[in-house]
Amino acid sequence: MPWPFLYFPDGPLSSAELGAARLDGDLVEVGEAFMPADAVETAELRAGSLGRVVGARWALTHESAGWVHGAFPEPPAVHCVQRCVATRSQTVLDGRLRYRDVRIPVGDVQWVGGVAVSTVVRTFVDLLRDRVLDQGDSDRTVRSMLEWRPGLAAEGLLWLEQAGPVHHKRAAQEYLRAAVRKT
Repeated sequence: MPWPFLYFPDGPLSSAELGAARLDGDLVEVGEAFMPADAVETAELRAGSLGRVVGARWALTHESAGWVHGAFPEPPAVHCVQRCVATRSQTVLDGRLRYRDVRIPVGDVQWVGGVAVSTVVRTFVDLLRDRVLDQGDSDRTVRSMLEWRPGLAAEGLLWLEQAGPVHHKRAAQEYLRAAVRKT
């Protein structure tokens, strides 16, 4: 989908021209693209800026999806994607992506700006399950999402109760039950 407010390095402007416009204050970086400095940074623009990197086979998840939804102010250095089509990929496509080759259920995906993105609740639950494993900076991301949208604890608990078997389900449920009791 062509975006009138997104400029990519391989588009009509060269990387040098985009960099100069950025230095002049006319453009700002958004994901893997640039946008006018006076434009509003929406979820659609954030997702659209990653569309060329992600492609149609993958859905943005974890911190990347949280950034698209607006829960985090800055995009992650490495974007998380998960397969959203039936067939597995045989090759790694881009070093800027962390791949999860388990197919994400269709009900946990929404389309934002022409890009597949995990839903807010699925994004929160994935980050929470990473927190249980103490992977990376996930405790900060879980707290940020709860501050951004306080009702996520109850929504996440409901999602986990209705979900089939998922890794670290019990530990995530215990964390959420404690969080719901605090509110």
